[in-house]
Amino acid sequence: MRLYTFVFAAVAALFAGSAFALDATPVGIWRTIDDATGKPKSIVEISEANGEVIGKVKEILQSDKGPNPLCEECSGERKNQPIIGMTIIWGMKKDGDVWDGGTILDPKNGNTYGCKLTPAADGKTLQVRGFKGFSLLGRTQVWERVMP
Repeated sequence: MRLYTFVFAAVAALFAGSAFALDATPVGIWRTIDDATGKPKSIVEISEANGEVIGKVKEILQSDKGPNPLCEECSGERKNQPIIGMTIIWGMKKDGDVWDGGTILDPKNGNTYGCKLTPAADGKTLQVRGFKGFSLLGRTQVWERVMP
């Protein structure tokens, strides 16, 4: 009976470890937090296709430009386009425990930055680092996973 209990516990731990590893990914739905107010600002869905991670704005939760703001400060094809549905993260590739090598757009000011995504081990938060040039010269936001 003890052997059965040990084997059951070992198998359960193996499956728990596999589920745990699946959570440590940026793929999912995230709540962004406003730096100034600390309140939820938007919902971003991050997906993966062909080894590249992209993020799109699904919902605006807080905006001084109303519920359907446009990217007035953006340039090029994004200029004056709705922020909802806009791709704001692109070109990210997995590199060990992080995803980097891509770009993030700040729709508020229209600027783009290098980007690095680091999911927490438990998968509940995501460190999103935007920077110009070197990763040391930037800022990090912590996004919260939206549980289904």
